Amino acid sequence: MSRGTPLAPVTEIPENALRAFEADSNRIAVANVSGTFYAFSDVCTHKRCPLSKGALDGTTVTCPCHGSQFDVTTGAVLRGPAEEPVPSYPIRVEGNALVVEI
Repeated sequence: MSRGTPLAPVTEIPENALRAFEADSNRIAVANVSGTFYAFSDVCTHKRCPLSKGALDGTTVTCPCHGSQFDVTTGAVLRGPAEEPVPSYPIRVEGNALVVEI
């Protein structure tokens, strides 16, 4: 039996795109960076805006509200005004499904 929460089929997130999902009462953003998936909180730590509505450039997501930037691989802040990183989560592919561990 696998651990984790299934989110969506792998095909639901095109390369170099972001999507948001609900998992265990959490808003999770998933980035597909050239075929590698990264999961992190969809909630910006600055003003709680949805990061999945922002721009993805390589492994950097830019918040659509105030321009904070985060590294999708770790959740680290790359540029403020946000000061706190966003949580990142282990994600894997099982069959054709994306599975995240919260």
